[in-house]
Amino acid sequence: MKQIVYIGNKAGKASKANLSSIDVLSKLLSAEGYSVTSASHKQNIVLRLLHMLYVCFKNRKSTDYVLIDTYSTLNFYYAFFVSALCRIFNLKYIPILHGGKLPNRLKTSPKLSKFIFNNAYVNVAPSSYLESQFKTFGFNNITNIPNAIEIDNYPFKERQFNEVKLLWVRSFSKIYNPLLAIKILKSLKLGGIDASLCMVGPDVDGNLDEARQFAKNENLNVTFTGKLTKLEWIALSNEYNIFINTTNFDNMPVSVIEAMALGLPVISTNVGGLPYLIKHEKTGILVKPNSVESFIFQINQLHSNSSYTSRLAINARRFVEDFNWDVVKKQWINLLK
Repeated sequence: MKQIVYIGNKAGKASKANLSSIDVLSKLLSAEGYSVTSASHKQNIVLRLLHMLYVCFKNRKSTDYVLIDTYSTLNFYYAFFVSALCRIFNLKYIPILHGGKLPNRLKTSPKLSKFIFNNAYVNVAPSSYLESQFKTFGFNNITNIPNAIEIDNYPFKERQFNEVKLLWVRSFSKIYNPLLAIKILKSLKLGGIDASLCMVGPDVDGNLDEARQFAKNENLNVTFTGKLTKLEWIALSNEYNIFINTTNFDNMPVSVIEAMALGLPVISTNVGGLPYLIKHEKTGILVKPNSVESFIFQINQLHSNSSYTSRLAINARRFVEDFNWDVVKKQWINLLK
């Protein structure tokens, strides 16, 4: 049995945050027979780092691989210190690359980036976007293994388009631009279109309160659910017919993959890894970031042409079936053999 230490930001039982890669992938790998020890659920940033290092040190003699969720912000430094410890004890470590801003980190921290990524056993990019960006910076020890879903958990549903019912699913953070979704609803209403908006996700940096206040000031009836479990938001999705992704930076968001699997036509900003996930006017719609007008035009297109919209949804579902864990796990098994 292969022994794996998985380092990342675990949600924890009391956490208000969405499940992260470590929460999902560690369970999937465990179900395939791997012994997975993960860290850390600690909320304090210093204690979290110390716990990560301790778990690596404690398991240094038995571990076959150390997986490290690697982002562009604070977690980047967790990855640096954990990778340094792995080098001291000659442990094979695999950074799993997340976040649309990670290429910026390659520019701003070139020495630290080379230390982490050049010395890795291999770097895993969940999107072709990050794979290509890393290769541009000279990192060739990289492979693309996409984020996985269990496709049977996402029943496909054909939608009706008598009215516009928008669904937004993300953490409330400035980089995901949640206010844009509310501005889109306002513009639809002003245009005389019968429309509604539901926003699903936990607060990260105060943007949820800001969004609620903005909707109140504009006299818009927006449904804010807060954090929902996967099963809860999948059930909720049955009531909506268009999924909007308003982010300013992104890699390969699982929520968009899930929406495509559920049969929700997706309109997303054309940023980061999204054009690698969505083929414009084939599996979804790509628009300019922070542009209410672009979203409104495409929403009207979907609303007025049901056959076109249904074709997008069907194509999207077929495309994301390749993200099913039964397909993706073969790549992980091959990497970890």
